[in-house]
Amino acid sequence: MTGFDYQRLRRFPDVEAANLQAWDATDELLVRRALDTGVAGDEIAVIGDEYGAIALALTDAGLHGIRVHQDLITGRRALAANARALDLPLPAAHELDSSLLSGTRLVLLQLPKGLAELEEIADAVARWAAPDVMFIAGGRVKHMTLAQNELLARFFGHVQPQRAERKSRLIVASGALPVPDQPPFPVSRQHDGFTLCAYGGAFAGAKLDMGTRVLIDVMSALTPPSPLQASAPFHPTDAPIGGTPAQFSEVVTSPPLRVVDLGCGTGALAVAFAQQHPDARITATDRSASAARSAQASVVANGLAGRISVTLDDAGSEMPDGSADLILLNPPFHLGTSVHEGAGHRLIQAAARLLRPGGEVWTVFNSHLDHRGVLSRDVGPTEQVARTPKFTVTRSVRRG
Repeated sequence: MTGFDYQRLRRFPDVEAANLQAWDATDELLVRRALDTGVAGDEIAVIGDEYGAIALALTDAGLHGIRVHQDLITGRRALAANARALDLPLPAAHELDSSLLSGTRLVLLQLPKGLAELEEIADAVARWAAPDVMFIAGGRVKHMTLAQNELLARFFGHVQPQRAERKSRLIVASGALPVPDQPPFPVSRQHDGFTLCAYGGAFAGAKLDMGTRVLIDVMSALTPPSPLQASAPFHPTDAPIGGTPAQFSEVVTSPPLRVVDLGCGTGALAVAFAQQHPDARITATDRSASAARSAQASVVANGLAGRISVTLDDAGSEMPDGSADLILLNPPFHLGTSVHEGAGHRLIQAAARLLRPGGEVWTVFNSHLDHRGVLSRDVGPTEQVARTPKFTVTRSVRRG
């Protein structure tokens, strides 16, 4: 048993709350089982380690060279912060690809919420890990289903659920089966006027979630704020016929509308807005690597690669203050498996920081949530522009 002090772990920069902690019993079970296997650290890959509990506990026990994949940029930053706080080496970070899994003989997984994400991970392990790999997945019993066992049996010859301990359970899979030449993701789906693509961990997959659909339906009736005017230095080619440089020393230009799809998911809002507003300059950003990869695939599928840039970031943290004229926002109402408004509030606060004075945020949210009050407080005057039995759309103007 490791003597690792899990209580020293923190969730920062993710939402901190009294009822949320940076580890659970599943992490401890996975660590204990990993140590029992005797596999060397450089043959271990850890997937879904939200805040570093598994990788850091194994590192603290003397295993080095562990490879880690975390989908969320907040988890990656939390792992780095926790490693510094505990004075432990930072495990090597990888995307979900061969660099993570090549030669690994033990893969540890905190089970994801969705079967599509589990399918993508199981395929990757069977595709790239060592032939004798042991794949140990764990989760809280209340969130586990027989469908998870059945899915793993498509990729491994032996799938054995373990006895539950402390309301958590492990599933041990081995005997990787052959996989098709082409990975199963991304998938794509045609919608009215555009195509969405999705990797396994993207929320709602290639479907169009209902809240996004409501905002897209309203979007065409909303007039975006005008971008701030800017002066551009004169160039000789700017002068009208018959004009001279002396007469036209400066030309006033109308800059493109700067738009941010904040928490973009598969990129539906960015794509739809780009189709309606060809002159806009759009950034789609999400803290999920799977979402960012999905959005990039959607952008390419719709022929918009020159007009929409996609970034992996936490609530636009790497974007300058006041750099957006318009923000499109469909905030989440959950953190992992917990229903929690904190993630949505963080994005609203980020929108307030990113918007220039007079800029706008168009938000869609579940009608029972008090996001309108938070928008009014943190952004500025907020009006309801549409409401359905489940969703509300608002427009907020950034106060000066």
